[in-house]
Amino acid sequence: MIGNWFNAREATELGAALADQYARRKDSSPAGHGKPAQRDARDPLQEILDRVDREVRALALNFYKKAKFANSFKWRLLENGVERELADKVTERLVLHLSRNDTAGADAVAAPTHPPPSRNIRYLLVQGNRCIAQGAYGEAIALYEELLELNPNHPEALNNLGAAFFKVGRIGEAELVFRRAVQIQPNYADANSNLGNVLRNRRGRITEAEMWLRSAIKLNPKHLDARNNLGLALSFLGRLVDAKAQFKKVLKIAPLNADALFGMGQAAAIEGSFVEAESLFKRALQVNPKLPSAFAAVATLRKMKPADAVWLEGAEQIAAGGIAPLDEANMRFAIAKYFDDIGDFSHAFQNYKRANELQKSSAEDYERDQRKAFVNDLMRVYTRETLAHVDPLASDSMKPVFVVGMPRSGTSLAEQIIASHPSAKGAGELGYWTNEMQNHDAALRQGLLVESTRKKLAEGYLRALEARSGDALRIVDKAPVNADFLGVIHSVFPNARIIYMQRDPIDTCLSCYFQKFSADLEFAMDLSDLAHYYREHQRLMAHWRAVLPPGTILDLPYAGLVADQEGWTRKILEFLDLEWNEGCLDFHKTQRAVVTASYWQVRQPIYKDSVARWRNYEKFIGPLLALKDKPGG
Repeated sequence: MIGNWFNAREATELGAALADQYARRKDSSPAGHGKPAQRDARDPLQEILDRVDREVRALALNFYKKAKFANSFKWRLLENGVERELADKVTERLVLHLSRNDTAGADAVAAPTHPPPSRNIRYLLVQGNRCIAQGAYGEAIALYEELLELNPNHPEALNNLGAAFFKVGRIGEAELVFRRAVQIQPNYADANSNLGNVLRNRRGRITEAEMWLRSAIKLNPKHLDARNNLGLALSFLGRLVDAKAQFKKVLKIAPLNADALFGMGQAAAIEGSFVEAESLFKRALQVNPKLPSAFAAVATLRKMKPADAVWLEGAEQIAAGGIAPLDEANMRFAIAKYFDDIGDFSHAFQNYKRANELQKSSAEDYERDQRKAFVNDLMRVYTRETLAHVDPLASDSMKPVFVVGMPRSGTSLAEQIIASHPSAKGAGELGYWTNEMQNHDAALRQGLLVESTRKKLAEGYLRALEARSGDALRIVDKAPVNADFLGVIHSVFPNARIIYMQRDPIDTCLSCYFQKFSADLEFAMDLSDLAHYYREHQRLMAHWRAVLPPGTILDLPYAGLVADQEGWTRKILEFLDLEWNEGCLDFHKTQRAVVTASYWQVRQPIYKDSVARWRNYEKFIGPLLALKDKPGG
């Protein structure tokens, strides 16, 4: 069937095409000139819905592809100048229409159905809920989907289906059905909370997650799950005072709430209070001895030792106990770290491999052709000639400092060194450029963004920096993915400084493979995909070096920094026009929130164990070995 080969990229392209049609017809229709829309061929929305009935239904899009289709439709509407409120309403109408099984007009009501008494809506809902409670998520999904064939707009079934999707790692599909649930019933606190929790687990979506979680709490102030998840979201935004306040409110209502105790421990770890964090994780485990998140988190706080064998025994029992796939992945990463710490590299790799297989089952496929095409588009658009014509007064701010590179290349270390200077602050990994570039994807690939757009980007970004770090002279954004957007960033902030972390290619890729990332970093879960992504990353970085003005990028070798800490620290500060400060050498003593995976490492003095670490795993990492002749940057 056609639905078997119709992929997510085609869903994205089809959504964009329908949005283009809607925007054209809206401008030329009576409704586009202030007159009431008529339900005939002149109504641009009705034309789109009719085309959906003719062309889209036959494709049998699954929930994930529907999400891609709807998101592409919405963002293209915005790019075409459609007001955000109208774009939201039209997209909502499109999704609800597509979710119906009938092919009648947009306002048609589905004919009532009379299923056998044994398979009616109430029966299916009760059985689905029972399966959820028993951990039989696959069976629950089948029951809820059968129910939704009878009533596509059943909020509780949509919400519970999303919960089951989330448990088995189908994150994109979970997000879509939660969105449908809150569209149908906006005051549904559980659906608001669940949508916020899904977004909290997606890269660059934490700010939106906060909005939905606060909405759930407003609807139900005693919604403990929403408060706990809001606390976790705020923790990863570096807003630890607010985060702790949420956890404390939960503990005031339920003093033995294990999730709130875990959240308090996570906040303490981000602050660098590792002893306190471990104590809180252990308190959570006293309440719930098999809480995967707390059990796994203990291993992130220090170097594990053979004396931690009791922890290992408990961790392996939990991992083998039939828990949800993503929970098992979390445990496998922690178990692998234990074995890596004690030097048992064979068992370590075995668990890292299992963890990544579980992660990969919940992620999109890494599309190598799409990644290559993206890099080609950027190289074609952002040439030396194009960037030479950037208005130097676009924004004359020197406040932004971009520390970029591959994930796990040492960006957190560089940020911590800079943030130890009294005139600088670290903002962590902001999702600003990722989100904005997704919003402007089509324009990004066609040419230099127009002046008005670049001005808005500059104003919005400076507000985001100041919200994090006030009036510091230099503020570091260390999101590695910003390496993709250096041409755009330079066109917005021509005076900004960029530090590119260079680390041994195999060490970098292996460290990515050993890290539990969100499902959005789909390339990190397979060694061959990692090798491909690294090559494309290097190809793009070589282009940026060639087209950006001299002095814009400082190449910072990780191994060089480890070998000559003071020498390279002086070069960093000179590059940023900051005076020398001895405190930058004692970066590990700097008190600040570190919300990345390296929150323990950056609070240790410089150590050399991470240089050439890959040799411990050489016999397991064949796809990466071809990178060893590549330069580190």
